Amino acid sequence: MDFLCEIVQVLVALAALGFIVVLILAHATAGMVNLTRHEKEKYFLTTSGEKERCPSLHDPHSRELSVVVPAYNEELRMPVMLDEATEYLENRQKQNPSFTYEVIVVDDGSKDKTTEVALRYTRKYGADKVRVLTLVQNRGKGGAVRMGIMSSRGKVILMADADGATKFSDIDKVEAGLKVLSPKPENMAISCGSRAHLEKESVAQRSVFRTFLMYGFHFLVWFFCVRGIRDTQCGFKLFTREAALKTFSSLHVERWAFDVELLYIAQCFKIPIAEVAVNWTEIEGSKLVPFWSWLQMGRDLIFIRLRYITGAWKLESPNKTD
Repeated sequence: MDFLCEIVQVLVALAALGFIVVLILAHATAGMVNLTRHEKEKYFLTTSGEKERCPSLHDPHSRELSVVVPAYNEELRMPVMLDEATEYLENRQKQNPSFTYEVIVVDDGSKDKTTEVALRYTRKYGADKVRVLTLVQNRGKGGAVRMGIMSSRGKVILMADADGATKFSDIDKVEAGLKVLSPKPENMAISCGSRAHLEKESVAQRSVFRTFLMYGFHFLVWFFCVRGIRDTQCGFKLFTREAALKTFSSLHVERWAFDVELLYIAQCFKIPIAEVAVNWTEIEGSKLVPFWSWLQMGRDLIFIRLRYITGAWKLESPNKTD
């Protein structure tokens, strides 16, 4: 009996030591919010080769809607999404001439012709409607989304994946979700597209291993960061301008787990969040490598919480930066 007690004590001591090591590691490796831009990233590209300076999210809105599309090596998949989005937006403008929009394609340091493909839409619809921001080097999806959001002019801002997995017309659903929240008096609200209603069907099609990874990820999200949101990773989220400024000003994670930190920040600021079911289809060509990407995201989830607990990361007040 004494021997068992000693083993338990040793295991508890090792677990405590391991936790302290992870805590120190999380604190020591924490990076600060990086809002700095390379000189070339301060301008949108135009078809004529002229530079147009990026506006700031701190400025008052001048469009009803901004659509931010992060794109990394998406020359093949992006045209389908942009065709669907621009067709919807143009039809909406015809029905309601007072409706104004912009689509911002953020090329996240692609090695293919993503920028050239996006500029075709600039030529077709005009540089005021379709804007292309090309990053000098790859920042990661979260970093690309933030750069686009911080350069947007919309009263509300939608982030949408370049693969077109979510039906674009479902923006009507997330807009309705935003209105239900009645974002007053500070006009803070976020409406998230969700695939949670498709989970049973996806489990039936996945291997046991991938299903295990999925549920493991969901548990870590719930345990460490975000509660009450069943699908944090759907790339179809709508923000009021004020909520976008408040959350993206504090965002640190620039890779796949950035959605989780974003919603964690929103919940810390008590920003109301709606979760709305959307139509979603899996598109071939995903950049997500199942095992390693989920492993990285799992590590990021643990580190997100620990870095805020230790004070390595803090919730920032939005300050106007260049």
